[in-house]
Amino acid sequence: MKKFFESLNNVWKIEELKNRILVTLGLLLVYRFGAHVTLPGIDATQLENLAGQTDNGIGSILDMFTGGAFSKASVFALGIMPYISASIVVQLMGIAIPYLQKLQKDGESGRKKLNQITRWLTIAITLVQGPGYIYNLYNTLPQNAFLLGFDSFQFLFSSVLILTTGTIFAMWLGEKITDKGIGNGISLLIMVGILARLPQALFQEFTSKVTNNNGGPMLLVLEIIVWLLVIIACVLLVMAVRKIPVQYARRTTAGDFEQDMMGGNRQWIPLKLNSAGVMPIIFAQAIMFIPAALAGLSKSETSQSIAGTFSNMFGFWYNLVFALLILIFTFFYTAITVPTNKMADDLKRSGGFIPGVKPGVETADFLDKIMSLITFPGSLFLALIAVFPAIVVSLDVQQSWAMFYGGTSLIIMVGVAIDTIQQINSYLLNKHYDGLMKSGKNRKAVA
Repeated sequence: MKKFFESLNNVWKIEELKNRILVTLGLLLVYRFGAHVTLPGIDATQLENLAGQTDNGIGSILDMFTGGAFSKASVFALGIMPYISASIVVQLMGIAIPYLQKLQKDGESGRKKLNQITRWLTIAITLVQGPGYIYNLYNTLPQNAFLLGFDSFQFLFSSVLILTTGTIFAMWLGEKITDKGIGNGISLLIMVGILARLPQALFQEFTSKVTNNNGGPMLLVLEIIVWLLVIIACVLLVMAVRKIPVQYARRTTAGDFEQDMMGGNRQWIPLKLNSAGVMPIIFAQAIMFIPAALAGLSKSETSQSIAGTFSNMFGFWYNLVFALLILIFTFFYTAITVPTNKMADDLKRSGGFIPGVKPGVETADFLDKIMSLITFPGSLFLALIAVFPAIVVSLDVQQSWAMFYGGTSLIIMVGVAIDTIQQINSYLLNKHYDGLMKSGKNRKAVA
Protein backbone atom coordinates (compact mmCIF):
# COMPACT_ATOMS: atom_id res chain seq x y z
CA MET A 1 0.00 0.00 0.00
CA LYS A 2 2.93 2.33 0.75
CA LYS A 3 4.26 1.82 -2.77
CA PHE A 4 0.84 2.63 -4.20
CA PHE A 5 0.70 5.98 -2.40
CA GLU A 6 4.27 6.71 -3.51
CA SER A 7 3.17 6.11 -7.10
CA LEU A 8 0.25 8.49 -6.62
CA ASN A 9 2.69 11.09 -5.38
CA ASN A 10 4.86 10.52 -8.45
CA VAL A 11 1.90 11.40 -10.67
CA TRP A 12 2.11 15.02 -9.53
CA LYS A 13 5.84 15.18 -10.26
CA ILE A 14 5.20 14.85 -14.00
CA GLU A 15 3.96 18.22 -15.21
CA GLU A 16 2.28 16.96 -18.38
CA LEU A 17 0.46 14.15 -16.59
CA LYS A 18 -0.66 16.48 -13.79
CA ASN A 19 -2.06 18.98 -16.31
CA ARG A 20 -3.89 16.24 -18.19
CA ILE A 21 -5.50 14.96 -14.99
CA LEU A 22 -6.57 18.48 -13.98
CA VAL A 23 -8.07 19.09 -17.45
CA THR A 24 -9.94 15.79 -17.23
CA LEU A 25 -11.34 16.58 -13.79
CA GLY A 26 -12.34 20.09 -14.88
CA LEU A 27 -14.22 18.92 -17.99
CA LEU A 28 -15.94 16.14 -16.03
CA LEU A 29 -17.03 18.76 -13.48
CA VAL A 30 -18.55 20.84 -16.31
CA TYR A 31 -20.47 17.78 -17.52
CA ARG A 32 -21.79 17.01 -14.04
CA PHE A 33 -22.82 20.63 -13.56
CA GLY A 34 -24.78 20.56 -16.83
CA ALA A 35 -26.62 17.43 -15.69
CA HIS A 36 -28.35 19.57 -13.02
CA VAL A 37 -29.43 22.40 -15.37
CA THR A 38 -33.13 21.93 -16.12
CA LEU A 39 -34.53 22.64 -19.58
CA PRO A 40 -35.87 26.21 -19.90
CA GLY A 41 -39.63 26.30 -19.56
CA ILE A 42 -39.91 23.50 -16.99
CA ASP A 43 -40.59 24.02 -13.31
CA ALA A 44 -37.84 22.06 -11.56
CA THR A 45 -40.04 21.61 -8.47
CA GLN A 46 -42.52 19.52 -10.49
CA LEU A 47 -40.17 16.71 -11.46
CA GLU A 48 -41.26 14.18 -8.81
CA ASN A 49 -43.28 12.14 -11.32
CA LEU A 50 -40.35 11.98 -13.71
CA ALA A 51 -38.03 10.86 -10.90
CA GLY A 52 -40.57 8.20 -9.93
CA GLN A 53 -40.51 6.89 -13.50
CA THR A 54 -36.80 6.07 -13.11
CA ASP A 55 -37.02 4.29 -9.77
CA ASN A 56 -37.03 0.91 -11.47
CA GLY A 57 -37.22 -0.82 -14.83
CA ILE A 58 -35.96 0.58 -18.12
CA GLY A 59 -36.12 4.17 -16.88
CA SER A 60 -33.51 3.44 -14.23
CA ILE A 61 -31.07 2.28 -16.93
CA LEU A 62 -31.52 5.45 -18.96
CA ASP A 63 -31.14 7.60 -15.87
CA MET A 64 -28.01 5.74 -14.81
CA PHE A 65 -26.21 6.25 -18.12
CA THR A 66 -27.00 9.97 -18.08
CA GLY A 67 -25.92 10.44 -14.47
CA GLY A 68 -29.43 11.40 -13.31
CA ALA A 69 -29.90 13.99 -16.08
CA PHE A 70 -32.81 12.01 -17.56
CA SER A 71 -34.90 12.30 -14.39
CA LYS A 72 -33.99 15.98 -13.95
CA ALA A 73 -35.18 17.02 -17.46
CA SER A 74 -31.67 18.39 -17.89
CA VAL A 75 -30.05 19.94 -20.93
CA PHE A 76 -27.94 16.74 -20.93
CA ALA A 77 -31.01 14.49 -20.57
CA LEU A 78 -30.03 12.41 -23.62
CA GLY A 79 -26.42 12.35 -22.46
CA ILE A 80 -23.79 10.84 -24.68
CA MET A 81 -25.95 7.85 -25.66
CA PRO A 82 -26.89 9.19 -29.16
CA TYR A 83 -23.17 9.35 -29.93
CA ILE A 84 -22.72 5.78 -28.69
CA SER A 85 -25.64 4.67 -30.89
CA ALA A 86 -24.16 6.48 -33.90
CA SER A 87 -20.76 4.88 -33.30
CA ILE A 88 -22.34 1.41 -33.19
CA VAL A 89 -24.29 2.05 -36.40
CA VAL A 90 -21.19 3.30 -38.26
CA GLN A 91 -19.18 0.33 -37.02
CA LEU A 92 -21.82 -2.17 -38.18
CA MET A 93 -22.32 -0.37 -41.50
CA GLY A 94 -18.59 -0.67 -42.07
CA ILE A 95 -19.11 -4.42 -42.58
CA ALA A 96 -21.43 -3.96 -45.56
CA ILE A 97 -20.54 -0.58 -47.12
CA PRO A 98 -17.31 -0.59 -49.18
CA TYR A 99 -16.79 3.18 -48.77
CA LEU A 100 -16.69 2.86 -44.98
CA GLN A 101 -14.41 -0.17 -45.27
CA LYS A 102 -12.02 1.93 -47.36
CA LEU A 103 -12.06 4.71 -44.75
CA GLN A 104 -11.20 2.19 -42.02
CA LYS A 105 -8.06 1.26 -43.97
CA ASP A 106 -6.99 4.84 -44.79
CA GLY A 107 -5.30 5.50 -41.46
CA GLU A 108 -5.59 8.87 -39.78
CA SER A 109 -7.39 10.60 -42.67
CA GLY A 110 -9.97 7.83 -42.84
CA ARG A 111 -10.48 7.96 -39.09
CA LYS A 112 -11.19 11.69 -39.24
CA LYS A 113 -13.81 11.18 -41.97
CA LEU A 114 -15.44 8.37 -39.96
CA ASN A 115 -15.55 10.63 -36.92
CA GLN A 116 -17.24 13.33 -39.00
CA ILE A 117 -19.85 10.84 -40.27
CA THR A 118 -20.44 9.70 -36.68
CA ARG A 119 -20.98 13.29 -35.54
CA TRP A 120 -23.57 14.01 -38.22
CA LEU A 121 -25.34 10.74 -37.46
CA THR A 122 -25.33 11.69 -33.77
CA ILE A 123 -27.20 14.90 -34.60
CA ALA A 124 -29.73 12.95 -36.67
CA ILE A 125 -30.35 10.44 -33.86
CA THR A 126 -30.69 13.24 -31.30
CA LEU A 127 -33.26 15.03 -33.47
CA VAL A 128 -35.31 11.81 -33.43
CA GLN A 129 -34.87 11.02 -29.73
CA GLY A 130 -35.42 14.62 -28.60
CA PRO A 131 -39.14 14.82 -29.54
CA GLY A 132 -39.63 11.37 -27.99
CA TYR A 133 -38.19 12.61 -24.71
CA ILE A 134 -40.37 15.75 -24.79
CA TYR A 135 -43.43 13.59 -25.51
CA ASN A 136 -42.53 11.52 -22.44
CA LEU A 137 -42.41 14.75 -20.41
CA TYR A 138 -45.88 15.66 -21.66
CA ASN A 139 -47.22 12.29 -20.49
CA THR A 140 -45.41 12.29 -17.15
CA LEU A 141 -45.33 15.81 -15.74
CA PRO A 142 -48.39 17.82 -14.66
CA GLN A 143 -49.51 20.61 -16.99
CA ASN A 144 -48.46 23.35 -14.56
CA ALA A 145 -44.84 22.12 -14.84
CA PHE A 146 -44.61 23.70 -18.30
CA LEU A 147 -44.04 27.41 -17.83
CA LEU A 148 -44.42 28.15 -21.56
CA GLY A 149 -47.71 26.33 -21.74
CA PHE A 150 -48.54 22.66 -22.05
CA ASP A 151 -47.80 21.11 -25.45
CA SER A 152 -46.65 24.40 -27.00
CA PHE A 153 -44.63 24.38 -30.24
CA GLN A 154 -42.31 27.03 -28.81
CA PHE A 155 -41.35 24.71 -25.95
CA LEU A 156 -41.03 21.67 -28.23
CA PHE A 157 -38.77 23.44 -30.74
CA SER A 158 -36.54 25.11 -28.17
CA SER A 159 -36.22 21.95 -26.05
CA VAL A 160 -35.28 19.70 -28.97
CA LEU A 161 -32.71 22.29 -30.07
CA ILE A 162 -31.25 22.50 -26.55
CA LEU A 163 -31.18 18.70 -26.13
CA THR A 164 -29.35 18.37 -29.45
CA THR A 165 -26.90 21.09 -28.46
CA GLY A 166 -26.40 19.42 -25.08
CA THR A 167 -25.52 16.09 -26.71
CA ILE A 168 -23.11 17.81 -29.13
CA PHE A 169 -21.49 19.66 -26.24
CA ALA A 170 -21.15 16.42 -24.25
CA MET A 171 -19.59 14.80 -27.31
CA TRP A 172 -17.15 17.72 -27.58
CA LEU A 173 -16.25 17.38 -23.90
CA GLY A 174 -15.53 13.69 -24.40
CA GLU A 175 -13.28 14.36 -27.40
CA LYS A 176 -11.42 17.10 -25.55
CA ILE A 177 -10.80 14.77 -22.62
CA THR A 178 -9.38 12.19 -25.02
CA ASP A 179 -7.12 14.77 -26.72
CA LYS A 180 -6.09 16.99 -23.79
CA GLY A 181 -6.81 14.82 -20.77
CA ILE A 182 -6.24 11.24 -19.69
CA GLY A 183 -8.30 8.20 -20.67
CA ASN A 184 -11.12 7.77 -23.19
CA GLY A 185 -13.33 10.84 -22.81
CA ILE A 186 -16.64 9.33 -23.94
CA SER A 187 -16.21 6.32 -21.65
CA LEU A 188 -15.24 8.56 -18.73
CA LEU A 189 -18.42 10.64 -19.17
CA ILE A 190 -20.51 7.48 -18.98
CA MET A 191 -18.56 6.15 -15.99
CA VAL A 192 -18.87 9.42 -14.06
CA GLY A 193 -22.61 9.45 -14.74
CA ILE A 194 -22.89 5.91 -13.36
CA LEU A 195 -20.72 6.66 -10.32
CA ALA A 196 -22.82 9.75 -9.55
CA ARG A 197 -25.67 7.47 -8.46
CA LEU A 198 -23.51 5.17 -6.33
CA PRO A 199 -23.59 7.23 -3.07
CA GLN A 200 -27.38 7.60 -3.20
CA ALA A 201 -27.86 3.90 -3.94
CA LEU A 202 -25.56 2.90 -1.09
CA PHE A 203 -27.31 5.31 1.29
CA GLN A 204 -30.72 3.84 0.38
CA GLU A 205 -29.41 0.35 1.03
CA PHE A 206 -27.91 1.51 4.35
CA THR A 207 -31.26 3.01 5.35
CA SER A 208 -33.07 -0.17 4.43
CA LYS A 209 -30.71 -2.54 6.21
CA VAL A 210 -29.57 -0.52 9.24
CA THR A 211 -32.03 2.30 9.94
CA ASN A 212 -35.13 0.20 9.18
CA ASN A 213 -33.52 -2.86 10.80
CA ASN A 214 -34.04 -4.97 7.67
CA GLY A 215 -31.10 -7.30 8.20
CA GLY A 216 -28.74 -5.10 10.19
CA PRO A 217 -25.22 -3.79 9.51
CA MET A 218 -23.69 -7.26 9.16
CA LEU A 219 -25.88 -8.02 6.16
CA LEU A 220 -24.85 -4.70 4.60
CA VAL A 221 -21.17 -5.57 5.12
CA LEU A 222 -21.79 -8.96 3.50
CA GLU A 223 -23.42 -7.26 0.50
CA ILE A 224 -20.41 -4.95 0.08
CA ILE A 225 -18.04 -7.95 0.23
CA VAL A 226 -20.05 -9.73 -2.47
CA TRP A 227 -20.02 -6.53 -4.53
CA LEU A 228 -16.22 -6.33 -4.29
CA LEU A 229 -15.95 -10.00 -5.33
CA VAL A 230 -18.12 -9.29 -8.38
CA ILE A 231 -15.83 -6.36 -9.27
CA ILE A 232 -12.81 -8.69 -9.04
CA ALA A 233 -14.61 -11.16 -11.32
CA CYS A 234 -15.26 -8.35 -13.83
CA VAL A 235 -11.58 -7.36 -13.73
CA LEU A 236 -10.61 -10.95 -14.48
CA LEU A 237 -13.12 -11.05 -17.36
CA VAL A 238 -11.75 -7.83 -18.87
CA MET A 239 -8.07 -8.75 -18.42
CA ALA A 240 -8.16 -12.48 -19.25
CA VAL A 241 -6.31 -13.47 -22.46
CA ARG A 242 -5.33 -16.70 -24.16
CA LYS A 243 -1.69 -16.46 -25.30
CA ILE A 244 -0.99 -18.12 -28.66
CA PRO A 245 2.78 -18.70 -29.01
CA VAL A 246 4.35 -17.35 -32.20
CA GLN A 247 7.78 -18.28 -33.61
CA TYR A 248 9.60 -15.96 -36.02
CA ALA A 249 11.96 -17.40 -38.62
CA ARG A 250 15.68 -17.23 -37.91
CA ARG A 251 17.18 -14.30 -39.78
CA THR A 252 20.58 -12.61 -40.16
CA THR A 253 21.39 -8.90 -39.99
CA ALA A 254 24.76 -7.64 -41.20
CA GLY A 255 26.66 -4.51 -40.14
CA ASP A 256 29.85 -3.01 -41.43
CA PHE A 257 32.12 -5.01 -39.12
CA GLU A 258 29.93 -7.64 -37.56
CA GLN A 259 27.15 -10.07 -38.20
CA ASP A 260 24.48 -10.57 -35.62
CA MET A 261 22.60 -13.84 -35.78
CA MET A 262 19.06 -13.36 -34.50
CA GLY A 263 17.51 -16.72 -33.80
CA GLY A 264 13.75 -17.39 -33.69
CA ASN A 265 12.28 -14.68 -31.58
CA ARG A 266 9.38 -16.23 -29.67
CA GLN A 267 6.40 -14.03 -28.94
CA TRP A 268 2.69 -14.57 -28.52
CA ILE A 269 -0.68 -13.34 -29.81
CA PRO A 270 -3.08 -12.26 -27.02
CA LEU A 271 -6.66 -13.37 -27.71
CA LYS A 272 -8.99 -11.83 -25.15
CA LEU A 273 -11.52 -14.03 -23.37
CA ASN A 274 -14.08 -11.27 -23.91
CA SER A 275 -13.04 -9.55 -27.13
CA ALA A 276 -16.48 -8.00 -27.57
CA GLY A 277 -16.25 -6.02 -24.33
CA VAL A 278 -19.52 -4.45 -23.21
CA MET A 279 -20.98 -4.19 -26.72
CA PRO A 280 -23.07 -7.41 -26.56
CA ILE A 281 -24.84 -6.07 -23.45
CA ILE A 282 -25.51 -2.73 -25.17
CA PHE A 283 -26.85 -4.46 -28.30
CA ALA A 284 -29.03 -6.81 -26.24
CA GLN A 285 -30.29 -3.94 -24.10
CA ALA A 286 -31.31 -2.03 -27.22
CA ILE A 287 -33.23 -5.05 -28.54
CA MET A 288 -35.01 -5.49 -25.18
CA PHE A 289 -36.59 -2.04 -25.60
CA ILE A 290 -38.38 -3.11 -28.78
CA PRO A 291 -40.96 -5.70 -27.50
CA ALA A 292 -42.26 -3.38 -24.78
CA ALA A 293 -42.46 -0.46 -27.21
CA LEU A 294 -44.34 -2.46 -29.87
CA ALA A 295 -46.65 -4.13 -27.36
CA GLY A 296 -47.48 -0.74 -25.89
CA LEU A 297 -49.08 0.29 -29.20
CA SER A 298 -51.91 -2.18 -28.64
CA LYS A 299 -54.47 -2.19 -25.82
CA SER A 300 -55.15 -5.95 -25.93
CA GLU A 301 -54.61 -8.05 -22.84
CA THR A 302 -51.86 -10.11 -24.50
CA SER A 303 -49.98 -7.02 -25.63
CA GLN A 304 -50.19 -5.45 -22.20
CA SER A 305 -48.88 -8.67 -20.66
CA ILE A 306 -45.91 -8.69 -23.05
CA ALA A 307 -45.24 -5.01 -22.35
CA GLY A 308 -45.27 -5.68 -18.61
CA THR A 309 -42.93 -8.67 -18.95
CA PHE A 310 -40.33 -6.81 -21.01
CA SER A 311 -40.56 -3.66 -18.91
CA ASN A 312 -39.58 -5.48 -15.73
CA MET A 313 -35.81 -5.75 -16.00
CA PHE A 314 -35.68 -7.86 -12.84
CA GLY A 315 -38.20 -10.45 -14.07
CA PHE A 316 -37.34 -14.05 -15.01
CA TRP A 317 -38.40 -13.99 -18.67
CA TYR A 318 -36.79 -10.62 -19.30
CA ASN A 319 -33.43 -11.84 -18.00
CA LEU A 320 -33.67 -15.20 -19.78
CA VAL A 321 -34.15 -13.51 -23.15
CA PHE A 322 -31.55 -10.90 -22.20
CA ALA A 323 -28.94 -13.58 -21.43
CA LEU A 324 -29.63 -15.47 -24.68
CA LEU A 325 -29.25 -12.28 -26.70
CA ILE A 326 -25.92 -11.55 -24.99
CA LEU A 327 -24.65 -15.03 -25.91
CA ILE A 328 -25.64 -14.49 -29.56
CA PHE A 329 -24.27 -10.95 -29.82
CA THR A 330 -20.98 -11.93 -28.16
CA PHE A 331 -20.24 -14.43 -30.92
CA PHE A 332 -21.52 -12.03 -33.59
CA TYR A 333 -19.51 -9.02 -32.43
CA THR A 334 -16.36 -11.10 -31.87
CA ALA A 335 -16.64 -12.48 -35.40
CA ILE A 336 -16.76 -9.00 -36.95
CA THR A 337 -14.13 -7.34 -34.76
CA VAL A 338 -11.46 -10.07 -34.57
CA PRO A 339 -10.21 -10.56 -38.16
CA THR A 340 -8.48 -13.94 -37.87
CA ASN A 341 -7.81 -14.04 -41.63
CA LYS A 342 -6.04 -10.68 -41.52
CA MET A 343 -4.11 -11.74 -38.41
CA ALA A 344 -2.92 -14.87 -40.23
CA ASP A 345 -1.90 -12.87 -43.32
CA ASP A 346 0.00 -10.28 -41.27
CA LEU A 347 1.76 -13.04 -39.37
CA LYS A 348 2.79 -14.76 -42.61
CA ARG A 349 4.10 -11.51 -44.16
CA SER A 350 6.22 -10.78 -41.08
CA GLY A 351 7.81 -14.23 -41.22
CA GLY A 352 6.01 -15.56 -38.17
CA PHE A 353 4.16 -18.82 -37.61
CA ILE A 354 2.40 -20.73 -34.87
CA PRO A 355 4.42 -23.85 -33.95
CA GLY A 356 2.79 -26.93 -35.45
CA VAL A 357 0.43 -24.94 -37.69
CA LYS A 358 1.08 -24.11 -41.36
CA PRO A 359 1.03 -20.39 -42.25
CA GLY A 360 -1.92 -19.01 -44.20
CA VAL A 361 -5.33 -20.66 -44.24
CA GLU A 362 -4.56 -23.25 -41.56
CA THR A 363 -3.36 -20.51 -39.21
CA ALA A 364 -6.58 -18.53 -39.79
CA ASP A 365 -8.67 -21.65 -39.11
CA PHE A 366 -6.64 -22.39 -35.98
CA LEU A 367 -7.10 -18.85 -34.63
CA ASP A 368 -10.81 -18.95 -35.48
CA LYS A 369 -11.20 -22.25 -33.61
CA ILE A 370 -9.40 -20.89 -30.54
CA MET A 371 -11.57 -17.73 -30.59
CA SER A 372 -14.72 -19.85 -30.69
CA LEU A 373 -13.55 -22.01 -27.80
CA ILE A 374 -12.65 -19.10 -25.51
CA THR A 375 -15.61 -16.92 -26.56
CA PHE A 376 -18.16 -19.44 -25.30
CA PRO A 377 -17.11 -19.36 -21.61
CA GLY A 378 -16.50 -15.62 -21.95
CA SER A 379 -20.05 -15.09 -23.23
CA LEU A 380 -21.50 -17.23 -20.42
CA PHE A 381 -19.57 -15.21 -17.84
CA LEU A 382 -20.68 -11.94 -19.45
CA ALA A 383 -24.33 -13.07 -19.48
CA LEU A 384 -24.10 -14.09 -15.82
CA ILE A 385 -22.73 -10.68 -14.84
CA ALA A 386 -25.44 -8.98 -16.92
CA VAL A 387 -28.31 -10.75 -15.13
CA PHE A 388 -26.69 -10.74 -11.68
CA PRO A 389 -28.59 -7.59 -10.56
CA ALA A 390 -31.86 -9.52 -10.98
CA ILE A 391 -30.44 -12.32 -8.82
CA VAL A 392 -29.47 -10.03 -5.94
CA VAL A 393 -32.82 -8.20 -6.13
CA SER A 394 -34.53 -11.53 -5.42
CA LEU A 395 -32.39 -11.66 -2.25
CA ASP A 396 -34.03 -8.46 -0.91
CA VAL A 397 -31.44 -5.95 -2.17
CA GLN A 398 -32.66 -2.48 -3.14
CA GLN A 399 -33.00 -2.15 -6.91
CA SER A 400 -30.88 1.01 -7.13
CA TRP A 401 -28.03 -0.71 -5.26
CA ALA A 402 -28.49 -3.98 -7.21
CA MET A 403 -27.74 -2.13 -10.46
CA PHE A 404 -24.09 -1.90 -9.37
CA TYR A 405 -23.79 -5.68 -8.99
CA GLY A 406 -23.41 -6.27 -12.71
CA GLY A 407 -24.80 -5.38 -16.09
CA THR A 408 -23.49 -2.72 -18.42
CA SER A 409 -22.72 -0.27 -15.64
CA LEU A 410 -20.21 -2.45 -13.79
CA ILE A 411 -18.47 -3.68 -16.96
CA ILE A 412 -18.09 -0.07 -18.14
CA MET A 413 -16.71 1.11 -14.80
CA VAL A 414 -14.17 -1.70 -14.62
CA GLY A 415 -13.10 -1.37 -18.25
CA VAL A 416 -12.70 2.43 -18.11
CA ALA A 417 -10.85 2.27 -14.79
CA ILE A 418 -8.38 -0.29 -16.14
CA ASP A 419 -7.83 1.70 -19.36
CA THR A 420 -7.24 4.95 -17.45
CA ILE A 421 -4.81 3.31 -15.01
CA GLN A 422 -2.88 1.78 -17.91
CA GLN A 423 -2.51 5.22 -19.54
CA ILE A 424 -1.27 6.72 -16.27
CA ASN A 425 1.14 3.79 -15.92
CA SER A 426 2.57 4.49 -19.37
CA TYR A 427 3.33 8.09 -18.37
CA LEU A 428 4.98 6.98 -15.13
CA LEU A 429 7.08 4.29 -16.80
CA ASN A 430 8.15 6.64 -19.60
CA LYS A 431 9.49 9.00 -16.94
CA HIS A 432 11.25 6.11 -15.17
CA TYR A 433 8.76 5.87 -12.31
CA ASP A 434 7.09 2.65 -11.21
CA GLY A 435 3.47 2.30 -12.33
CA LEU A 436 0.44 2.39 -10.05
CA MET A 437 0.16 -1.38 -10.07
CA LYS A 438 3.88 -2.19 -9.79
CA SER A 439 6.02 -2.56 -6.70
CA GLY A 440 9.68 -1.71 -6.36
CA LYS A 441 11.90 1.28 -5.82
CA ASN A 442 11.28 4.51 -7.65
CA ARG A 443 13.79 5.46 -10.28
CA LYS A 444 15.09 8.90 -10.96
CA ALA A 445 12.79 10.93 -13.16
CA VAL A 446 13.89 12.06 -16.59
CA ALA A 447 13.79 15.81 -17.01
